Amino acid sequence: METASPTATVTHTAALARLGHALSDPTRAGILLVLREAPAYPSDLADALGVSRQVMSNQLACLRGCGLVDAIPDGRRTWYRLADGHLAPALDELLRLVLYVEPGCCAGDECGCA
Repeated sequence: METASPTATVTHTAALARLGHALSDPTRAGILLVLREAPAYPSDLADALGVSRQVMSNQLACLRGCGLVDAIPDGRRTWYRLADGHLAPALDELLRLVLYVEPGCCAGDECGCA
């Protein structure tokens, strides 16, 4: 059995787990994909993704907690952006990668991975 790379630390594992958690929800994944294009206000994100403002607020709180988005005060409103400049290109690379994944794999309750 091969050993893990010396650069694979507990911190790296935790960071990937947070990203995986964020991407595991379609609304959160949608938020990240929209924000990779440009910063946005929560109301605009809610409209774009077809969810309520309460759902958007909860999902943005989760993404903030994961360290993936920043909330920027703007007068009485707050807009959101990706927390790190490396995240947008990483999401672009992930989008290229998923084109090779079997389309029916992990399709909700019919997932055969578990």
